[in-house]
Amino acid sequence: MLDKLAEYLSYPFVRYALAVGVLTSLCSALFGVTLVLKRLSFIGDGLSHVAFGAVAVAAVLRLSNDMLLVLPVTALCAVLLLRAGKNAKIKGDAAIAMLSVGALAFGYLLMNVFSTSSNLSGDVCSTLFGSTSILTLTKSEVTLCAVLSAAVTALFILFYNKLFAVTFDEDFAKASGVKTDAWNLFIAVVVAVIIVLAMELVGSLLISALVIFPALSAMRLFKSFKSVTVCAAVLSVICALVGMTASVLLGTPAGATVVAADALAFGACCAVGALKKR
Repeated sequence: MLDKLAEYLSYPFVRYALAVGVLTSLCSALFGVTLVLKRLSFIGDGLSHVAFGAVAVAAVLRLSNDMLLVLPVTALCAVLLLRAGKNAKIKGDAAIAMLSVGALAFGYLLMNVFSTSSNLSGDVCSTLFGSTSILTLTKSEVTLCAVLSAAVTALFILFYNKLFAVTFDEDFAKASGVKTDAWNLFIAVVVAVIIVLAMELVGSLLISALVIFPALSAMRLFKSFKSVTVCAAVLSVICALVGMTASVLLGTPAGATVVAADALAFGACCAVGALKKR
């Protein structure tokens, strides 16, 4: 098994896939803790459906780089969701549900009406559950992912105190002079970037798992914000490595295998947490 793994790792496309998987999982876990604590876990799922619709539009327009369309559209919808959440007529969860199912429906409709592919069901399945293109990434795509991931991680570390304040007591932070609306907007836009990065790995339907599972797993073991964040990041990276390695060795879908590893880690953390309480 080790010899087989070493042979696979000798290929650049496998190393590229592992790098992208680890970087994406790390970013998702860092901001996942904030989203879970702010009860905004569902926003990741909603934005992923929006990204699916944007990918469908990019496919219809035959754009060579769909990120040029998907990233700004997803970020714009993140801002709209945040603004809609403040509207008494449309509550946050209703706005997310409305936008996500609408984007999913229109995206699938566009792919059916305008698609020139002979394997439409395969294209849709790849977009929803993760694409095999994670194993055909170019060096430039990996570089772009690395730059965006480094930027997201750096922003989290740089503005850690502000994010901590907005996460735990938004009213107190606002009274202390923190511009909470601006920071919530910042969180929404960064999450949109993470969603777009993660689509190649796990597809639009499984993205929220990368955000939720590591945070919930870490919360079963630790109580402080810093400890939970560090643990979530470490768990997410380990699960990404294990999932991607298993996917390469066993020939299973990369995204689903990574999410399965996250789910198993959550179960293990629950068991450890239960033992600690005894």
